[in-house]
Amino acid sequence: MKKKNNAIKEKISLKDMSSREEQLVELTPEQLVPLPYPYDKVSEEPRMKSLTPAQKESLESSLDGVSAIGIRKTDSVEEQEEYVKKFISGLKKLLSKEDNWEFLQPLMLSLENCAKCQNCSEACPIYTESGRQEIYRPTYRSELLRKIIRKYVKKEKGLLSKFKGSDIELNYKLIVRLAELAYRCTLCRRCAQACPIGVDNGLITHEIRKLFSQEMDIAPKELHELGTVRQLKTGSSTGTSPKALHNFISFIEEEIEDSTGLKMEIPMDKKGADILLIHNAGEFISWPENIAAFTIIFNAAGLSWTLSSQLVGYDAVNYGVWYDDVQLSRIAIKHMEAAKELQVKKVVIGECGHAHKALLVVADRVLTGDLNIPRESAMPILEDIVCNEKIKTDPSKNGFPVTLHDPCNMVRLSGIVEPQRRILRKICPDFREMEPHGVDNYCCGGGSGFAIMGSNNFTDWRSSVAGRMKLRQILTVFQDKISPDIHKYVCAPCSNCKGQLRDLFAYYNLKEKTGIIYGGLVDLIVNAMTDIKKPFINWED
Repeated sequence: MKKKNNAIKEKISLKDMSSREEQLVELTPEQLVPLPYPYDKVSEEPRMKSLTPAQKESLESSLDGVSAIGIRKTDSVEEQEEYVKKFISGLKKLLSKEDNWEFLQPLMLSLENCAKCQNCSEACPIYTESGRQEIYRPTYRSELLRKIIRKYVKKEKGLLSKFKGSDIELNYKLIVRLAELAYRCTLCRRCAQACPIGVDNGLITHEIRKLFSQEMDIAPKELHELGTVRQLKTGSSTGTSPKALHNFISFIEEEIEDSTGLKMEIPMDKKGADILLIHNAGEFISWPENIAAFTIIFNAAGLSWTLSSQLVGYDAVNYGVWYDDVQLSRIAIKHMEAAKELQVKKVVIGECGHAHKALLVVADRVLTGDLNIPRESAMPILEDIVCNEKIKTDPSKNGFPVTLHDPCNMVRLSGIVEPQRRILRKICPDFREMEPHGVDNYCCGGGSGFAIMGSNNFTDWRSSVAGRMKLRQILTVFQDKISPDIHKYVCAPCSNCKGQLRDLFAYYNLKEKTGIIYGGLVDLIVNAMTDIKKPFINWED
């Protein structure tokens, strides 16, 4: 067995991406970093599903046996040559100021200045948790792209060209493997933070995804067809129409009254309100208690706020932030048009990490003029309400152990670190930090679209590899009270992260084995409110 593992872990060179016919990596639980109790024995680990014979026959999976984006195999020489032609065309556009004005400068700085120190690799949870598989190094994708650029775009020649890229053959096999490899990174940017000179391998990976989307029409269907396209067509990434939205609102209002005894209205399309609050549409379907909790808190604090029923205006989702700037721009503009229509003073983003990145960080590049409406996170507003006691809370109602997961796009990318912590220190007597935390946090494993990507056998890889570090952190922080008879709560103020934790917990049967559940920050706030007599957090669901 040891011999087999050593063979699997042999160094996969860049050249192998284009020359090896066999699958490059095959992952087994034995290779992965061990988990804490009660999963400290390999026998306790779920086995990752392999593709079915029919899937192996039809889908490209020669990178690591996983198919995330469902590229169909082709033996047609003409089609394979077309792949190469389109890839080179897209790569040239990626390096053109005219075609990539948004990110060309940081992209070129990252492509031209890597010192190959590998600090980024040790910061990457996917690389370390996989047993340090070579292809998962943050630098692996980047160095591959550099060599392709030198040989096929810059066309460097001479004695040193062999070390700069002449051993790379840009063929169909390399391209489809690179497409899959671009979706083995959660774009958490821990690598960029660890780099002593600021090289951003996460950005390079994002740009590779963009090339595949814009030039080759290759993107996960969950992000593009079932995400962006559906959102622009129906108004929501979940397909929820404005009419269905009103039904959801009525249901949530009834639930608030039934569970709390408080009759509250969720304001819709209220012109001139101070705040347009936008939620991830997934909350309406999967976690309506989040919408209810925001309603209870904002109304109790006397805020002037509203939701929008305008197309896209009620869905904070912007999947373009993960794979395609054009799609991001379309959605961001729709968000601001809804805000402009309602004449609100500012847009406030609820518990959705990638919406923080899309609207607070990236959208500044495209929102100009009267669309540049002030935008901010809900976290400082919630801090003001709780810590300045605009609502009354009783911390003893949250007497169970609580830890905080830091959503990458909210914390590391947007710099919102302390507001949520000040709230938890005030309302949770047994608040405990994961290590590391804050800007050094680890991704939940569902970032960059992974949490909603469920094609083929990708969900098993996402739980076993991408989410492994977060699972280890959660188990470690609660290890002293790991008994399933003790209630424990992971606060994850992000819809995308909750989606990942839901699947991760189910994959490992975590609630039944350990008594750990997950939920949002606003849930804990309402649970602690003295005006709310019944427990707001449901430990049975």
